[in-house]
Amino acid sequence: PGGYVYVLTGLIMHLDSEAELVGVLSHELAHVTQRHVATRLERAQYTTFASLLLAIAGVALGGSGGGALAVGAMGAGQSAMLNYSRMDESEADQIGLQYMCKAKYPPMGMVDAFKQLRKKSRMSGISIPTYLSTHPAIGDRIASLTARIHHLSSTIRDQPFDNTRFLRVRTLLWARYGDIDAAKHRFTQKNGISQMGLGIMYARNNNIPKAKEAFSNAVHLSPNDALVLREAGAFHFRKGDLSLSRTYLSQALRINPRDYMASYYSALVLNTEGRQQEAISKLHEVLRFVPNEADVHIALAKCLNETGKRCEAYIHMAYSAIYSGSKEKAKQYLNQAKQLVKTSAETKAFKRLESLHEEYLKLWKR
Repeated sequence: PGGYVYVLTGLIMHLDSEAELVGVLSHELAHVTQRHVATRLERAQYTTFASLLLAIAGVALGGSGGGALAVGAMGAGQSAMLNYSRMDESEADQIGLQYMCKAKYPPMGMVDAFKQLRKKSRMSGISIPTYLSTHPAIGDRIASLTARIHHLSSTIRDQPFDNTRFLRVRTLLWARYGDIDAAKHRFTQKNGISQMGLGIMYARNNNIPKAKEAFSNAVHLSPNDALVLREAGAFHFRKGDLSLSRTYLSQALRINPRDYMASYYSALVLNTEGRQQEAISKLHEVLRFVPNEADVHIALAKCLNETGKRCEAYIHMAYSAIYSGSKEKAKQYLNQAKQLVKTSAETKAFKRLESLHEEYLKLWKR
C-alpha cells in the first residue's frame, strides 16, 4: 500500500528476460498507482456491513428461507470482493502494459512472464477455478493482453532491448543459490559467464578442483570481462592463492573501477598481505556504496584493530551488529567503544554511531 515492491530472487531465476521482469514489475506498480489495496479496504467495509445486515434479516425471518438468505448474503459479499479483486488485476494488466511501452520494453514481455507462471503452476500441480480466484485465469489474461498488443504499432511491439545484464544477474543467482543439479543444466555453454557460473556452483559444493578448472576456462574465454575476473579473484582469495587473486581483482578494477565487490576482496587481499592502511582506505571506499553491509564493517574493524585503532575498530563492530540486528552485541561494542574515546575525531565518530543506535532501538521496540 505504501508503494514498495519487493522482488524475490526466485522470480529472476525463473524468468528468461529483463522484459519479463519489467512486465511483472509494471503490473505491481499499476496496483500502487491505481490505489487498489486502499480501495479494496474501503469496499470491504461497505460489503461486510451490507452482508451483515442481510444476514441479520435472514435470521430474523427464521425458517429455511431465512437461513438461505443469511447464507446467500455472506456468499454474495465474498463474491463481490472476489469480483473487485479480479477487476483490479485486469486493470493492473492494462495499466502495466502502458508503463512497459513508455519504458521502451517490448510489451510481449508481460505475456511471456504470465506464460512462465502458467508453466510453473502446471508443474506444481496447483489449479484454482477462475470463479474462486482473486486473479483472473492466466490463460484469460494471456489472451486479453495478446489481443491488445496485436493492435499496437510494430515500432512499439518490436522494441529492441539489451538482455545481457539480466542474464548475468540470473547466472549469479543460479550459481549461488540454485539447486546444484538444476544449475548444472544451465551452465553448459562454452562462454565465460556460463563457465564462471559453473565455477561458483562447484566452489559452493566444495568441489575445488572442478571449480578451479571452470574459473580457468572462464578467464580464458572472457579475459576482459570484469565480472568473470572479479569472481575468479574472489574464488582464488578464498582458497589462499593471493597472487592470482590480486592479479584478477586488479584487472577487474581497471575495467570497472566502481565494482565495490572487487574492491572489497582486493582489501581482504591487502589485509592478508599485511598492508592494512591500503586495505582500510579501500574498505572506506566500499562503504560509500554499501554503508549498511555488516561484513564490510567487520573487515574494516579487523584492519583497524591490527593498526592499533581500537576505538574505531569497536565503532565498526557496533555498526556490523546494528546492521545484523544483534541488539546485545551492538550494546556491548558501543560500550567498549565509549570507554576508548579520546580524540575529537573519535568523539565525533562515536556520536554518529550513538545517534544511529538510538534510531535502531526505536525500530526494534516497534
